[in-house]
Parts: sequence; structure tokens; C-alpha cells
Amino acid sequence: MPLRSLAVWLFAALIFAGCGFHLRGGQSAALPYPTFYIALPETAEVRIWLERYINAGGGTTLVNSAREAAATFQQLEDNRQKTILSVNAQGRIQEYRLQMTYRFRLVNAKGQEIVAPNELSLSRDLTYDDSNVLAKDQEERLLWRDMTSEAVSQIMRRLALIQPQDPDREEAD
Repeated sequence: MPLRSLAVWLFAALIFAGCGFHLRGGQSAALPYPTFYIALPETAEVRIWLERYINAGGGTTLVNSAREAAATFQQLEDNRQKTILSVNAQGRIQEYRLQMTYRFRLVNAKGQEIVAPNELSLSRDLTYDDSNVLAKDQEERLLWRDMTSEAVSQIMRRLALIQPQDPDREEAD
């Protein structure tokens, strides 16, 4: 029997490998920039996640100043809102909607734009219960963290796919 189950697992692995299946997070996107600077405070959550993704991707070195970098990441907007989504018959809140809007761009060492401003919008719904305030606060923090992680993942995919513009070439035209 163990030999049969091994054969089934091997067959399944071959099928998935043959169709090109791979886990979404299993592959780090390499950036097309040799050096990269993140113009955010060191404690900013987005910066921490970006550094993790870039270091995992390899091929790009994080530097300590914009002058040394081929590309500088600039945050244009980080807007987070918590709005009431629904209330019950007694007028108590049942659900909240958490919304995050994030805008960014990339510039070169001269301050010229190499990736135009991009915007991400994410939202999550959160049920609420007066009897579990502490648990719901923790759930809200986890949802915000999840949204930040998802935003950085989308940023990395976009930066890996978007071909950077050459501002010097455009000025010459």
C-alpha cells in the first residue's frame, strides 16, 4: 500500500509541475535596478516589508542614500480609513470596512521620474461585537497588517513588471 500512495503523490506532483502550477508566494520578483533606496523612515511598516521582499529577491542592493541609488522609492500617499458598514436594529455597529489607498513612484538619482505614480486600493470587512472588544481590536490590527503585506506584494509585482522610463532619453527627443 505505501508504494501505491507514493506513486499517486508522484503522479500528482508531475501533473502540477507539467501545467506550470506554482505557489503565488513561492517566487520572489527580481527588480530591474542594481541599487535601490526606500525613502521612508526605518520603522515604517511598508519599508520593512519592502526590504524583506527585495532581500529575498536578490539582484538588487539596498543603499543608504538616494544619491547612490539607481531607483528611489517614494511614498506619495498612505491613506487608511475605517468606516461603518452596517448597524443592527438597536443601532449598534455590526461591521466595519477597512480601506487602504497607497500611492508611490520611483525616481532616479537626479530626481527624474522613472516609474509614474501608481495607486493601490485594498479593503477588508470586519465584523464587530461589543462583547469581544479586545479580540476585535486584535483582529483589526491583523487585517491592517495583512493589507500592508498585500500592498507591498502588489508593489513588488508592479515594479518587477513595469519597464522603467529613461528620462534622459525623453529629454533628448
